[in-house]
Amino acid sequence: MRVRRVQPARYGLFILAAIWVLLILPLSAMAAPYAAYVIDARTGEVLHSTNADTRLHPASLTKMMTLYIAFEAIKRGEISIDSKVKISSNAASEPPSKLGLKSGQTIALRYLIRAAAVKSANDAATAIGEALEGSEAKFARRMNRTAKALGMKNTTFKNAHGLTEPGHLSTAHDMTIMGRHLLYDFPEYYNLFSRITADAGVRKVSHTNRRFLTSYKGADGIKTGYTRAAGFNLVASAERGNERIIVTVFGGTSTSARNAKVAELMDLGFRRAPSKAPMNKPAKPSYVDVEDIPMASNTAAGKTIRVVGAVLSSKRPNLRPRTTVEVVVATAEMPKAPSPILKADITAALQEAQKTAPVPTVASITPPVAPEPVMLAAVSMRPTQRPTEEVLTPEVIKVAQAVKVKKAPAAPEVITRVSTSGGRHWGVNIGRYPSRYAAEKVLLKTALSEISTLDGTLRKVVQRPQGFDANFLGMTRETADLACRRLVARNVNCFMIGPG
Repeated sequence: MRVRRVQPARYGLFILAAIWVLLILPLSAMAAPYAAYVIDARTGEVLHSTNADTRLHPASLTKMMTLYIAFEAIKRGEISIDSKVKISSNAASEPPSKLGLKSGQTIALRYLIRAAAVKSANDAATAIGEALEGSEAKFARRMNRTAKALGMKNTTFKNAHGLTEPGHLSTAHDMTIMGRHLLYDFPEYYNLFSRITADAGVRKVSHTNRRFLTSYKGADGIKTGYTRAAGFNLVASAERGNERIIVTVFGGTSTSARNAKVAELMDLGFRRAPSKAPMNKPAKPSYVDVEDIPMASNTAAGKTIRVVGAVLSSKRPNLRPRTTVEVVVATAEMPKAPSPILKADITAALQEAQKTAPVPTVASITPPVAPEPVMLAAVSMRPTQRPTEEVLTPEVIKVAQAVKVKKAPAAPEVITRVSTSGGRHWGVNIGRYPSRYAAEKVLLKTALSEISTLDGTLRKVVQRPQGFDANFLGMTRETADLACRRLVARNVNCFMIGPG
């Protein structure tokens, strides 16, 4: 009986087949799940959806939320874009992609924002979160509150950069919502996402999405993301004529395959979107009902109270008893327009004013024998109400005649009103700020802290090419000079504004 010998060349084929079965098939089965979502950015209308609400790893798409909160904090006056941020060892130790920041180094916030938006730098994203909330864990809680306020119902953040972490998940639907809010809520910063290169302070960085930006007509953002668990992700926006489309893809197999799929979905979106559509921008986030907190142990078991408002704690002392003030801020151009200042900001300004300007105690005053004229320094005073006529009954008349009481005529009270003209054409300027909100907030705080000289003045925000001027108007020259001197003594920048 003959025994066939297997050719040596066939051994190689058997080995390759075994490798393919054992390695290649499991790896293909482990590929990141695919999801896609396409909308008309103008209206929010859904044009295409595949697995759009499946919770997946967002990777660096997470940085869209980090940057959104940074823009929001700058607008609210929490931090300046030129504020110096000290880099912690935690931020410096983040793995690539990174800017290469060193522990203890200081860098302006604007460069961290550029690095996170363009380079997708993990160390920059962590530094932003720590600068705003003190730690990455606290910043993650703020990210989740913001996500809930934006309507991102299936998103949970655990870090500021998007590196894979258990429970750090989002959806194509939610990330499209995030991209649309970045576009319409902060158009002044949106150009960051289309820069091919940017100066990040320590070095020049290139955009991670430059291939798609340069190859697809009308593309102007937004953000890429990649980890092994997530695959190649992208939220992209493009504008052609009156139409704008936003596409989100999760789970691409490579950069080129992802970009090709996004381009295909973009074309689909432009075909399906109407040439003309009404602009329906997304509503600004409403920070209410942000967290349920268990009540004290002496309350009913399992009962919770709902905390309303974005601010959950404050390091400032509590208001004095019976000192609740509600203020409506208006400008000269829009006297009845609602102000963007929140009640929490008003309360905070009042608390700071109480620390610098103690409320004087009211002592009892014995009226003089002969009434003297009273000068009231107020812009408008209501006339004193006429006293009601005394009803003299027969009994009262008898008593008065018995004790021979003669009712002396009341001495006339002299009220002098301050003229609305007559020299009240002066004012003071207390600075220029990047937004109307920031200027109104400073005006309110200053008015409460220096009420003795600024009471009755008009708070006015004037928009200039370089920013928003915060002014107090309707003052005499002497009052304006006194107010400025008192404000300078409080380390507040101030200069007088003359008539005209």
